[in-house]
Amino acid sequence: MKVYKNAKLRHQSDLYDIWVDNDLIYDIVPTGSLEISAEEIDLNGNLVCEPYVESHIHLDYVYTSDIPEMATKSGTLFESIEKWSDSKKVLTIQDIKERAYKGIKAEMRNGVQYIRTHVDVTDPKLTALKAMLEVKEEMKDKLYMQLIAFPQEGYYAYDGGAQLVEEALKMGADVVGGIPHYEFTKELGEKSVKKAFELAQRYDKLVDIHCDETDDKESRFVENIAAEAYYTGLGSRATASHTCAMSTYNNAYAFKMMNKFRKSGINFISCPTENCYLQGRYDGYPRRRGITRIDQLVESGCNVSFAQDSISDPWYPLGNGNLIHQVDFGLHLGHMMTPEQINNGLDYITINGAKTLSITEGYELKKGNRASFIVLDAPSESEAIRERASVVLSVRNGKVLMKKEPEKILQDIF
Repeated sequence: MKVYKNAKLRHQSDLYDIWVDNDLIYDIVPTGSLEISAEEIDLNGNLVCEPYVESHIHLDYVYTSDIPEMATKSGTLFESIEKWSDSKKVLTIQDIKERAYKGIKAEMRNGVQYIRTHVDVTDPKLTALKAMLEVKEEMKDKLYMQLIAFPQEGYYAYDGGAQLVEEALKMGADVVGGIPHYEFTKELGEKSVKKAFELAQRYDKLVDIHCDETDDKESRFVENIAAEAYYTGLGSRATASHTCAMSTYNNAYAFKMMNKFRKSGINFISCPTENCYLQGRYDGYPRRRGITRIDQLVESGCNVSFAQDSISDPWYPLGNGNLIHQVDFGLHLGHMMTPEQINNGLDYITINGAKTLSITEGYELKKGNRASFIVLDAPSESEAIRERASVVLSVRNGKVLMKKEPEKILQDIF
């Protein structure tokens, strides 16, 4: 038995003790109210919450920006796809695994214990998928992973793309991906969304589609995703990632769709740093931010999570796997700065992310659930976000995954 004493829980003013018995939470009680012989770990009033959830990243792409052939000049989404298409054949299973592990380590050091990663399957050899299936198996005791069969170059724009997605699902991918705005025509984009849902039903998979990642106000594939989710009954098992074009829609159309989105039950993912970096590239001034309507989606009752997307690849040269940076950017860019919005900011990388991944059992920090949680170097939600607080302890199923010494000031100014 272990007891993590003097923990500050989210939205609570008092301190609590978290009692852990092997891999489960035995109890959570006010500090000092339960006396059992146990190993004591003093958290000194620091904030404890559920582990971070990385709901959207491309681990087969990470740290590829150092490959000269993949460098981009325009900083646009479409040039990056072309560069990747021309150069990805140089990557091997071993190379992909080494880079993926580097990215995983970066994320886990920052409190991530759940990762959903897109894996490019527009490759007849399915090299990246084979690599990531090995990584998932090798990491299963330390990290929960979902792999998305993602056709980076399209279901139909890439010869045999739809067949490769299906083959990836047979091989063990967990989620059906898509990128309708990259198909040749609107009709083919709509066809690709239908195909994704057809495959999800056939193989009992989740759906997560790169959707309307463009400034084009005419790109409205999100409505197709919502309709398919509603009529197939997949609902919250489906996710629309990015939806950048939503920021350019006329308000009458957007207002109509908010209720449809809520009824459909679909999740939304925003990748704040990458979305604002890639979008608005064709603009002079005023220049668009490229961020979806986060505040309106939340107010409408939709589930929204924030994600990293890229770490140093052709799409985005920075990124470090620290999701609290995405919360900071998301709240700023979304004009979401009321005390309530700030205090709920960690939801976007914890419970909202878990909902997106359809993790319904054992995730929340409560008695009887798995003893998986993180400790932040801050006493409250608002201070954690304002200071971009680091994660100083990550516990998974009762075992310590990572421990840092909190930052110390050795000599103060006053």
